[in-house]
Amino acid sequence: MFEARFQSFEDPERAATGPRVAGLRAELEKRGLAGFIVPRSDRHQNEYVPPSEERLAWLTGFGGSAGVAVVLADRAALFVDGRYTLQARDQIDAAVFTVVPSAETSPEQWIEANLPKDGKFGFDPWLHTVDGAERLTRACADAGGTAVATEPNPIDVLWTDRPSPPSGAVTLHDFRYAGEYPATKLTRIRGEIATLRADALVMSDPHSIAWTFNIRGADVTHSPIPLCFAVVPQDGRPTLYIEGPKLSNAVRHKIEELAAVREPDDFIRDLKALGAAKRTVRLDQATGADAVSRIITGAGGKVTRGSDPVALMKSVKNPVEIEGAREAQRRDGAAVARFLAWFEKEAAGGNLTEIEAVEALETFRRYTGALKDVSFPTISGAGPNGAIVHYRVTQATNRIISPGELFLIDSGGQYEDGTTDITRTVAVGEPTQEMRERFTLVLKGHIALARAVFPEGTTGAQLDPFARAPLWGHGLDYDHGTGHGVGSYLSVHEGPPRISKLGNTALKRGMILSNEPGYYKAGAYGIRIENLVLVVEAPAVPGAEKALNRFETLTLVPIDRRLIDTEMLTSDEYAWLEIYHARVAEALVPLVGPETRPWLDDATRPLGQA
Repeated sequence: MFEARFQSFEDPERAATGPRVAGLRAELEKRGLAGFIVPRSDRHQNEYVPPSEERLAWLTGFGGSAGVAVVLADRAALFVDGRYTLQARDQIDAAVFTVVPSAETSPEQWIEANLPKDGKFGFDPWLHTVDGAERLTRACADAGGTAVATEPNPIDVLWTDRPSPPSGAVTLHDFRYAGEYPATKLTRIRGEIATLRADALVMSDPHSIAWTFNIRGADVTHSPIPLCFAVVPQDGRPTLYIEGPKLSNAVRHKIEELAAVREPDDFIRDLKALGAAKRTVRLDQATGADAVSRIITGAGGKVTRGSDPVALMKSVKNPVEIEGAREAQRRDGAAVARFLAWFEKEAAGGNLTEIEAVEALETFRRYTGALKDVSFPTISGAGPNGAIVHYRVTQATNRIISPGELFLIDSGGQYEDGTTDITRTVAVGEPTQEMRERFTLVLKGHIALARAVFPEGTTGAQLDPFARAPLWGHGLDYDHGTGHGVGSYLSVHEGPPRISKLGNTALKRGMILSNEPGYYKAGAYGIRIENLVLVVEAPAVPGAEKALNRFETLTLVPIDRRLIDTEMLTSDEYAWLEIYHARVAEALVPLVGPETRPWLDDATRPLGQA
């Protein structure tokens, strides 16, 4: 009945880590290198990369979306953040790699402490930003060694069965979803280039390029982007560098109304030409490869780096994108509600598995007739698996969802009018009092952020404590950010806005972010409550000296009432939850069928009703 078409559950191939690391060390010795760094990145610093760019997974067996390996002649380390500590230890060969929490020791600190004096340390300049390359250079110098830009990448030499690069077809993103024409966007971009006192902007982030030209692609799973580069001069036509076979005649014609279209091999030639002409070129510090900077400056040009001006434009949604997001959330909410109603019946028997839950939820989304892809691999964690923040179920880890456990499901969909991301934690059978208390603490943090009113210019870092305070008061916390930006039929994890300890971008009206505090008890259960929120203008306050903003909650799915200890809620929190569930019922009742309606009525009834 149910199936997953956009995600699989195959167990990652156990990497032949020992022989591969031995081969890498032999290749490094041949090149006179004492070590090499292998990031989990491609030339665009994408979160999701095609199989042909999975160098870190090939070498180490680690399949997470963020990590770095450092290999020296006598030791090797894998650096991961708190989301992936447990996963990394399960996937790697501990006899070859030591797992190092990056929050405690950075790769650069480790290199400084372990690189032999006078050692030459290699890195691929296409896989590191300029800032990243500079940090490596300083670390090597502090160790008494030297950082060496190395091409070709030694992994590519050893990886004999490396998959072919992707060649997904490019499509046009219709104005009825985009809400702004590319010509208008380019005019705004040129204005930013002039403000930055640059002659041209190198666009290295495919998400920004897709947004600018109103195109979408199929080169990367779950993010509808084409892998490509672009150069936008302050004056004159921009140039898009993309493989010709990805473009139909109609798509090429539409792009060529505004820009020249060239093959990727022309990119380096044109960068050299910019340098030779002594141009000042802006490079995105978050995605711009060190190799790009080296090519331009090596030819005599100047590179300035900083935030990508297009990224900030893209993060502020226009009215058409905002209405599309609202519609996508209603549609997606109805699909998730159908799933939760089905789940409550099926899980009670103690025979449902994590994989079956993923397959069912994806199928309910496909029933909408509008789903283009899932926005990321679904996190379907029962009991102790729910405590693994970025857990991905496989055939090997799949387990029965048993009564007495908590079940955490974090998922999303890609629709042409919007991207969704939602997490719900539900009780299977009777929850313990500890589960209810800690769920309620997470809920209190979620509500505090949802109700926040804040001055224009407030950053995500300033709002992050709102969601953590209830947990902090009980000596608890979670080891991930509270919220990330979300694209409009683009990346589900969109910068630059985020709500975290490191979120230094001011939140602007029109930005869409997640609100997802959590709590994880290792070996027992995980809790996360996630809704997407939109930054909107707050009601005027008499005597206010600053413009005020607030969040509009976009996600519309019930929160499990069985896990709420109402005695822990303040009157304001109680009222927020009642109003939220009333909104959910009003929005979803017309969209769900009779098989879901009784569950929805029960899930959204007032808390005080038995």
